[in-house]
Amino acid sequence: MKVLVTGGAGFIGSHVVDALIEDGHSVAVVDNLSTGKREHVNPQASFHQVDIRSPELSDVFQLERPDLVNHHAAHVDVRRSMIDPRHDADVNVAGSLNLLECARQQGISKFVYASTGGAVYGEPVYLPCDEDHPLNPICPYGVSKLTVERYVSFYGHAHGLQYAILRYPNVYGPRQDPFGEGGVVAIFSRQMLQGGQVVINGNGDQERDFVYVADIVRANILAQDGLHGQIYNLGAGVGTSINELFTIMSRIAGCSDKPIHGPPKSGETFKIYLDAHKARVELGWQPQVDLNEGLGRTIQSHRSPD
Repeated sequence: MKVLVTGGAGFIGSHVVDALIEDGHSVAVVDNLSTGKREHVNPQASFHQVDIRSPELSDVFQLERPDLVNHHAAHVDVRRSMIDPRHDADVNVAGSLNLLECARQQGISKFVYASTGGAVYGEPVYLPCDEDHPLNPICPYGVSKLTVERYVSFYGHAHGLQYAILRYPNVYGPRQDPFGEGGVVAIFSRQMLQGGQVVINGNGDQERDFVYVADIVRANILAQDGLHGQIYNLGAGVGTSINELFTIMSRIAGCSDKPIHGPPKSGETFKIYLDAHKARVELGWQPQVDLNEGLGRTIQSHRSPD
């Protein structure tokens, strides 16, 4: 099968590309390299440095003629989305619409969309959040990702698109960039290994559902064989506070320094973790890498980057 992966030079997307190629699929990557890295693209994949908003995307579809689209390209910086929601919507909504239209025009009927469970629910009414939890995003990023979910659903209804939507937790692992849009694990790891001062935003009691990238990749592979127009939460189902995360990572990294606390980030949910029962039952998916093992692998990768 030929799979086109948007954002395939990025943190999660590049791992998805590797897994698809390992499974024997042919892969084309679309990435504008605004945050992705060319060196993360598997050499067996064809690569197109194209923005998903660009008219050139249609040319890529005509050339590659994929059987399935795996859509990871996005603007994921919550803080910037609060400051510049137009840019967030332009990339995430307009770019995704361009992608969906290209797929429709080329008769491509299979689509996997990487959404967010950490931002579409807003402040939880109950925990863990299942797929039926009220949707009330509190940042433009969450609004944009939810909007694209609705468009994907529309294309399923109107044009017969076979799709799966995966709502991600806080994903971490090798290749996650500690700069710019980097996640807290990558940021802490770099600071600890380089002897920098670790800064915890807020009081550190905020909780996240941390899942190792290899487990998220496996969900993508399972989902492409179950494109039944469903939404799936991916998560461990338990919250880990940022203070707890710091303690675990300090032990693994051999860091004895104490953190300092900065102001909290605007637009971020305080506590969120996800019920992945539906993914377990329908996709046969559940996390296999526990937090200690995953953090150990991640810190080691930052000691010896690929």
